[in-house]
Amino acid sequence: MGAKATEITESLRERKRRETQQHIAETGLRLFLANGYENTTLDTIAAEAGISRRTFFSYFKSKEDVLFVWQSEAWNALWADVLAVSPDEHPLDAVRDVFVRHLAPYANEEMRVIDRLLRSSESLRARKQVAYEEYEQALFATLCEVWRQPQRRPVLRMVAMACIGVVRLSLDAWNQQGAANKPLAEVLQEGFESLKSGIQER
Repeated sequence: MGAKATEITESLRERKRRETQQHIAETGLRLFLANGYENTTLDTIAAEAGISRRTFFSYFKSKEDVLFVWQSEAWNALWADVLAVSPDEHPLDAVRDVFVRHLAPYANEEMRVIDRLLRSSESLRARKQVAYEEYEQALFATLCEVWRQPQRRPVLRMVAMACIGVVRLSLDAWNQQGAANKPLAEVLQEGFESLKSGIQER
């Protein structure tokens, strides 16, 4: 088999794997939303998705991973956009614009339900905390790719910590206010403005 044929075969295999993973994740999320996280077993997800338990473990380590794969995909797209910003911009302003643009489309009732699911058990709450720490580290690493001067790293680290903090607080406020609240993009914008004005006051 030639190199080109090998590339095509691998590409088709990768696409099939992504499609299967997405199908499992969609099935799991639908069951979680319908029946609750605790009442949905791994075996139920596998059966509903038309796969074996063994196949499930080829794509996910646990049923927790089914919930978090959605967030991982969204955040990975966000890092790609941060990586594309101009180094002439201020890091805080650049991250704010990317975050507002990326997170606003996810502001819907399903997102609120998913957030409630992530808070519904101690293990999920702990996993969510770990995920935010990973997002902070990923953002810092991405910022260092854009602003490469070593002397800027302490500030970039603080920017990463502050921005993830704003996102967490804004999402908490938006979720708690219910359907009649402000759009998520507006809540995020206000959060970043509060952060920036607080820094300037000091």
